[in-house]
Amino acid sequence: MTKIYTLVNQKGGVGKTTSTINLAAYLAKVGQKVLVVDLDPQANATSCLGVDKLDVENSTYDALLGEDDIFPFILLNERLQLSLLPSAPALAGAEVELVDELARESRLRKAILKVAKRYDYVLIDCPPSLGLLTVNGLMAAVDGVIVPVQCEYLALEGLGQLTETIERVRSALFPELRVRGVILTMFDNRTNLSSDVVREVNKHFPNQVFKSIIPRNIRLAEAPSYGLPISEYAPHSPGAEAYEALAKELLKGDRN
Repeated sequence: MTKIYTLVNQKGGVGKTTSTINLAAYLAKVGQKVLVVDLDPQANATSCLGVDKLDVENSTYDALLGEDDIFPFILLNERLQLSLLPSAPALAGAEVELVDELARESRLRKAILKVAKRYDYVLIDCPPSLGLLTVNGLMAAVDGVIVPVQCEYLALEGLGQLTETIERVRSALFPELRVRGVILTMFDNRTNLSSDVVREVNKHFPNQVFKSIIPRNIRLAEAPSYGLPISEYAPHSPGAEAYEALAKELLKGDRN
């Protein structure tokens, strides 16, 4: 059974794309068929998987605005055995163009469900905003939302706003929408603040926080510039070990 998760946080720099790419890479590494959907006009997930966004012919823009089967738009990274529906600069205008479209909030969901059965996991990387693109991402989150939260004070302030948005989508459009889990990222064990944030997030999301915590790690920051996930760039680094543990934790929870 395919699992479709959307990674979302309206705050930038919390490790959302990093989590999407590395979680996908480790799921693929253990034999799962994985599709990454880049829903961010910045196309960071696309770049992180070694694809130049300026060379992309068909992208999530076409998935949102067109009626075609999106499977021909999907690229396969043979080295990683990982599939990607890339983003492109044109996606920046999609929110305006979608305004007059019928069922505009569920365009991505409709497109993904046509190809979902080909994959074990579909991971959707949302932009750092709460606009129509993100609403499309939430509507497509058939099996839940995964929220990366940076272990810093300001990250907590945005959680309330994100929770409200999820609740609005749930009450108005998608009653089954749920939070699958929260990923704690950029944890620094040298500071009391990181530990305080861990406690607060667990208080806000009881029994929903992944036990695997992602440390602040320079290798994780370097890997995107090489177009590689951490599993390929620095497989023995603390960041790699943390994302490998997170993938195993997600798989185990989904099988129970």
